[in-house]
Amino acid sequence: MNNPAGQSVPANTSPAPGQPANSWRGEVSLVIDGIERRVRPTFAALVAAEQELGSLVALVERAAGAGGLKLEEMAALFWHCLVEREEMAREKVGEALMRCGIAEASKRLRAILTQILQGAG
Repeated sequence: MNNPAGQSVPANTSPAPGQPANSWRGEVSLVIDGIERRVRPTFAALVAAEQELGSLVALVERAAGAGGLKLEEMAALFWHCLVEREEMAREKVGEALMRCGIAEASKRLRAILTQILQGAG
């Protein structure tokens, strides 16, 4: 199996921490403390995010509208969708978003929201 970049992807494997995101799994990456972390909107992550942020449909509508999302909401969604976050302070996610810049973070957010709306295919 090949991912969108044309690279071979072994079936049923999960990359080790610090490995690049796998777009076939709906992942995006976010560098936190110099380590590339994978962000994947799993069902459990989305349920946790929805409990904190309210309806994901409303969140997507706000993101698509002129009002957009607050930085706090963006950071919360990324936090809940982090694949490896053991012992990591939540503030590190917000710091990482600011480090990569709001424009770049918005591209990654868009990829996550697209995955939420369309699913894995």
